[in-house]
Amino acid sequence: MASETIKYTGFSLAKGKELTGDDFYDVKTIGELTVAIVCDGVGSATEGAQAAKRTTQHLINNFKIRPKSWSIEKAIKSFIASINSILYQESQLNYESSELVTTLTIVVIQGNKLFGANVGDSRVYLHRDGKLNQLSYDHAMDEEGYENVLTQAIGIDKEVEPYYFENLVEKDDKILLCSDGLYNVLDPDILQERISYGASALVKKASKIENDDLLDDTTAVVIEILKADEYLTLRRQKLEIPQTLKKGQEIDGYTLIKPLIQNERTWLVHKKTKDYVIKFASFEAIEDEAMLDLFVKEAWNAKRLKANFFPKAVIPKTRTMRYYVMQLFHGEDLDHYLGHKQITIDDSIELASTLLKMSQFLVKYDLVHGDIKPQNIMIAKDDDENLEFKIIDFGSITEIFSTDSQAGTPSFLAPERFIGESISETTEIFSIGVTLYLSLTGKYPYGEIEPFQNPTFKEAKAPSFYNKNIPNWLDSIILRAIAIDEEQRYSHYSEIYYELTHPEKVKPYFIKNAPLIEKSPHIFYKRAFTLMTLVNFALIYLLLK
Repeated sequence: MASETIKYTGFSLAKGKELTGDDFYDVKTIGELTVAIVCDGVGSATEGAQAAKRTTQHLINNFKIRPKSWSIEKAIKSFIASINSILYQESQLNYESSELVTTLTIVVIQGNKLFGANVGDSRVYLHRDGKLNQLSYDHAMDEEGYENVLTQAIGIDKEVEPYYFENLVEKDDKILLCSDGLYNVLDPDILQERISYGASALVKKASKIENDDLLDDTTAVVIEILKADEYLTLRRQKLEIPQTLKKGQEIDGYTLIKPLIQNERTWLVHKKTKDYVIKFASFEAIEDEAMLDLFVKEAWNAKRLKANFFPKAVIPKTRTMRYYVMQLFHGEDLDHYLGHKQITIDDSIELASTLLKMSQFLVKYDLVHGDIKPQNIMIAKDDDENLEFKIIDFGSITEIFSTDSQAGTPSFLAPERFIGESISETTEIFSIGVTLYLSLTGKYPYGEIEPFQNPTFKEAKAPSFYNKNIPNWLDSIILRAIAIDEEQRYSHYSEIYYELTHPEKVKPYFIKNAPLIEKSPHIFYKRAFTLMTLVNFALIYLLLK
């Protein structure tokens, strides 16, 4: 969650007159994630304090390098299992018993979702509408007199089974993470009453009750949700979805002029002195929650993804129906343009540059366009008669590395997408390569692929076979971008963008197992000449013998 939507405080006091305790906490914003951790090193263990610190740092550092294909749940469980194994094995090696032992509680906030887990008896509470709810589960014995005996902790055994939970968060929610030193002193009523004052107030209240002589190390982290997640807010709005739309109809001051696509959900409209484009949610979204979610996400992306390669988009605050408004871009789509004209080499480089900049922009949000093709590229001329491009179709934008996305058009999909592999930078690069190939040659490199077809990919002809104006370096870039074998393809946008802007650095592209005469004619003929010379010397030797 972005920093402007969240606030957090943390505070810790050691027990008695100690200067340092066995507790450790940290809160970090990592991209779109907020990660908060409280660990309470087990006092009966020799290295409890070290275990608490190392567990916290291990989890934070691993979230910084979390594979993007991993869900938050998988990351939490995997990272917990990892540090548990490390501490347990190290304890057995150095002490022959479990001495690196700590409790753990962790929450991760992404958008409007709260993910959490705990091991041991450190707790997570959610405060909402004046009520305090415990989300975590105490791994402690139930028998009277043994309540402080842990049944699970990090580093105590080979295996660990964290208690995992998920919830949605709302504006004004407060999440409290704390060690048992806090809730053993402050009862739920006091926690509920004082949570709004932050972590320091809670811990100092506990210390005051104990006459500034705490019996246990005491730590609290309080996270406050300042602003509701925009997507969730948009999703919850009660808005009409019109079943039919007609020319001349007026909606919120916008007059419908004509539909722009066949399903009549995208319209050219007029308001005051300007024309715009309005896209309405599909009729199916009235009954289909999944369709509604897709449209809300589309509108949200259209509004928040502001860059010069996208048309400007807004969601009117006073709208009465489920739609969003886009800037009208005067031009035609690239597919229509290619029907009567071929783009130049310079224009193709500008096109590739625009698509790559757009893709690099989206990946910062862990997103991909998902359906790069000429139909989704608008084209017009600037004041100097140069072509400029805008990318459309916010509806196809999806999370990078998703495996359940149906985004994409068959003729532009990388081979691995047909067998269910995730959408990634390299699959998007393939779509960019096919778009460039088609734009420069008028032909698909692997033929036109129909929906539901299970295609067979054979090596494509070099684009220069059809268009002699294509220089060798651009030939190689396109062929590498559309390589059937993903190991031969560019892995990252930065790689292809570098070569596009440094043509002198581009190495010739050859398919794997290509014959030497094709890869390097100079070396082939040099070796052939050497071999022929040796054969001739051998023949002369035999004749003179």
